[in-house]
Amino acid sequence: MHDLFFYLFAGLTLLCGCLVVANPFSRNPVTSAMFLVLTIVSLAGLFVLLHAFFLAAVQVLVYAGAVMVLFLFVIMLLDLKEEARRKFKTASVAAGVVSVGALGALTTKTVWTSGVGQGLTPQTDGATGALGRMLFTQYLLPFEIVSVLLLVAMVGVILLSKKDLR
Repeated sequence: MHDLFFYLFAGLTLLCGCLVVANPFSRNPVTSAMFLVLTIVSLAGLFVLLHAFFLAAVQVLVYAGAVMVLFLFVIMLLDLKEEARRKFKTASVAAGVVSVGALGALTTKTVWTSGVGQGLTPQTDGATGALGRMLFTQYLLPFEIVSVLLLVAMVGVILLSKKDLR
């Protein structure tokens, strides 16, 4: 049963992630944002399967809640309309597919030969203490960089929403 749920959540994550970028149903950016919410919820399901309940809850609360509200606020604020469908040049599409394939192959080869994850023991207890210790000791700089980026994004949204009073 565990494998079935893994394949279900992994498939949903990949499908909804693709629909965020290439949405055949609608060109409306709000639809893409809703597919992003579904992607985030599917990832939370994968976290639950790993017994990382805290990460699953944070994924849903922070990303599907707060960050998506910020994204939707920006989309509504900028009043993005549905874009007319553009014609794609065959050479551009072929070059894009070749580029993505080459980057994917390079990434796969690098990860496969690097030995990432060898010798790690999985933590199945879902303890938040070990996560907090690692986050604020070993990963303190990336954590602070992400917090500064979120602050800059909020200031940018406030400045974009400010109307000229002249």
